[in-house]
Amino acid sequence: MSSLISCTHWVKRGVAVQNPKKYDIDEKELERVSKLARIELEEARKEWQKATEAAKKIVDGEADNDDEWEDEPVDADEDGDISMDSAKDETKKTKSDPNDLSEYNLDSYDDDTKSALGPFSNIKGLTYHQNNDDDPYITLKEDDEDEERQELEILPSDNLIVIAKTEDDISQLEIYVYEESEENLYVHHDLMLPSFPLCLEWLDFAPSTSASRTSADKPGNYIAVGTFEPEIEIWSLDTVEAIYPDAILGRQDKTKAHIPVPSGTGKKKKKKTKAREISSDYHVDAVLGLSWNRTHRNLLASCSADKTVKLWDLNRDCSTEPAIRSFNVHKDKVQAVEWNQKDPTVLLTGSYDRTVRTFDTRTPDAGVGSILGADVEALKWDPWESHSFYVSLENGLVLNFDARNLPSSVKSAAPARFTLSAHDGAVSGLDVNPHIRGCIATGGTDKIVKVWNVNERDGKLDVSLVTSRDLGAGKVFSVTWSPDDPLTLAAAGSQAKLQIWDVGANMGVRRAFGSKLQGKEFKERSNGGVVAMANDNEDESGDEDADEP
Repeated sequence: MSSLISCTHWVKRGVAVQNPKKYDIDEKELERVSKLARIELEEARKEWQKATEAAKKIVDGEADNDDEWEDEPVDADEDGDISMDSAKDETKKTKSDPNDLSEYNLDSYDDDTKSALGPFSNIKGLTYHQNNDDDPYITLKEDDEDEERQELEILPSDNLIVIAKTEDDISQLEIYVYEESEENLYVHHDLMLPSFPLCLEWLDFAPSTSASRTSADKPGNYIAVGTFEPEIEIWSLDTVEAIYPDAILGRQDKTKAHIPVPSGTGKKKKKKTKAREISSDYHVDAVLGLSWNRTHRNLLASCSADKTVKLWDLNRDCSTEPAIRSFNVHKDKVQAVEWNQKDPTVLLTGSYDRTVRTFDTRTPDAGVGSILGADVEALKWDPWESHSFYVSLENGLVLNFDARNLPSSVKSAAPARFTLSAHDGAVSGLDVNPHIRGCIATGGTDKIVKVWNVNERDGKLDVSLVTSRDLGAGKVFSVTWSPDDPLTLAAAGSQAKLQIWDVGANMGVRRAFGSKLQGKEFKERSNGGVVAMANDNEDESGDEDADEP
């Protein structure tokens, strides 16, 4: 598998602790990890037993042909002679005498004149220093801890950017530090993942199983990860070199997702693998989308390829306790889910069944929605209008809907407020600027990142392209606006390079949004406002000049 970045997520300035702690296995953490390990080992044992039984059946099926084989003497060559190794062994056996002690040279035992003085016999002149700093012969003083603390320090003016990266079939989270004033971007630390990552969601609520949880009201710094596995992992971003996640949502002992069982003996046609039975308690297939509720901070919503949307209470131990709600509002894989920030009980979902739905989690049967012309790639509520949302599709279109005008029966396509032909290919990246009304960013498999301006004129929405650029990220899978800088976004994709783009370096952008950014000072940026970490395997030819309208 080639390297790629599947998703990205910003972390607001001032959220991360200034000096992240190193992962330490104390008694409490050891007990928590042991519980996780027992679940995984028990699951592995059961699956291994099944695999062993299946392999035994394969062997038994071939046992009928065992009579056609004869055992050959292992010590004879083709001419019937004993091999050299066997001959040496036989000679050694015949010559050995248990009463022969000559090899120990006992006759000269008393003549041994070796010194009885050991290596520490002359220590009278040595000087001992309790502290190495007092020893004049030690010129390199021990300041490694101070240097490491400075290297790991995160300033209140720094942003964190979490990316989900897969390289050579190895998946991990890489946590970047972005120093906006210095245009500096570097990897701070990373976390290993068990499977290919599909979605990320930041949250400040400490799960009940987290070792760093001191109070449910105290904000933290966590990232939830959805992968091809049915379980959701939550990691602390304030801990480096962590081995185990702070929480796992799902039942590893039930999903049986680790060790495959042979589906045939090789002599007969293999049977199609049977899909796992859908459960209302936990996901049984890949987790495709996550959304954290910023009002009810203990709630996390997830959607999955098992066609369900689930609601998790992070105050509970979700590795043993089920999800508190499960919604079956779609007929195919659910690609995306998001809470409405203004109405915190309402969810928005999009699916491969080519429908989008919005419903109140208290009364899911009373939801509304619309049929779409293609599979859903991404969706976003408009933070400026609580009833409006955007949907991007596989066919390159971006649509805007008013939830108040959607029908309760999803049997036909509802009229969109506008339809935008945004890209030549799937629109995988979509984000709405939280600082500037009507500013949206899109990214597609055509390798282009575009910024759009949406204005209302005479009661209708008018959409215009402000700027576009090939950032050298390859096929763009993720585009996200900075939570702090109004015109800075992050983009990543199939080239496994994270690119930071200060769109304000473009004159057309400043003209389009200048009236909405009164008092904002724009800095001169090199390279058209693009900040990137160079990839050793790629050149920088992908960074092209921006197209100004």
